[in-house]
Amino acid sequence: MIHPLPTTGAIIDGRHRLPVRVYFEDTDLTGIVYHANYLRYMERGRSEMLRHAGVIHTEMMAAQTGYYAVHSMAITWHRPARLDDELQVVSRVTQVRAAATHLAHDVMRGDELLCSATVTAAFLDMEGRPKRQSKLWHDRFTLLMQQAAAN
Repeated sequence: MIHPLPTTGAIIDGRHRLPVRVYFEDTDLTGIVYHANYLRYMERGRSEMLRHAGVIHTEMMAAQTGYYAVHSMAITWHRPARLDDELQVVSRVTQVRAAATHLAHDVMRGDELLCSATVTAAFLDMEGRPKRQSKLWHDRFTLLMQQAAAN
């Protein structure tokens, strides 16, 4: 059973936890979650984690600061999720570089790992070129990484 969280999730011990329920639209004909939907779950987890860390995409774009884009991803499906399952997307920062942040995502059903991925999110300027992250964001991501590593 998943502990009650707000619909945007919460950062607990350096890890962002986002509750997700599997709806009919998420599944294939057999009632199993279609493989590409795990990417959507992880994108929501990553976006909410950034928001909780104070990195708001719409504000960054309006200020012409830049934006994050997925540069690379490696994903492994371990077990299937099914219609009406209660899942949790657990996201954590694993490395912070000048112009990129590395994250890990786990899609869980209770204590059971269903899908895992590693992601590199590059920070880009408004023309799409790599750009150094602000010190504030670099420091926030580093703190989250340290908190997750300690727990």
